[in-house]
Amino acid sequence: MNASPVIDPIELLTNKGNRQSSFLSPIWNPMACALAGFGVAMFVNWGFRKPVFSGIQKHIAFTAIGGGAGYYFDQKRNDYLAKRDAVLRHYIELHPDDFPVKERKKYGDVLESWVPVR
Repeated sequence: MNASPVIDPIELLTNKGNRQSSFLSPIWNPMACALAGFGVAMFVNWGFRKPVFSGIQKHIAFTAIGGGAGYYFDQKRNDYLAKRDAVLRHYIELHPDDFPVKERKKYGDVLESWVPVR
C-alpha cells in the first residue's frame, strides 16, 4: 500500500502558487455587472415605452457604472476572503492541538467493498 501524504491544516488556507486562476476570474464580476447595467438601461427604456436602444449615452453610463460597481464588489470580496483566511490561519497557529495533522485517505481506503446481492 502507498504511503498517503500528510495534510497540514495551515496548508489548506495558504496558496503557494499551486492554484492558477482562470482567464475569466478577474474580469467576470465587472463584466457581468456591466452587462447588467446595459440591461437596466434597456429595461428603463422599455418601461417608459421608448425604443430599447434609444439614448445611447444612458446605455454607456449604466454600463460604466455597472462595471465599476462589479470591480468594487470584487475587490471588497477579495479583501473579506483574505481577512477571513488570515484570521483562521492565526487561530490555527495559536491552537495547534485543536487541529492535529491528519493522514490523507483515499476513497478506496474509506469505502467498503461492494458485493451485489441478487
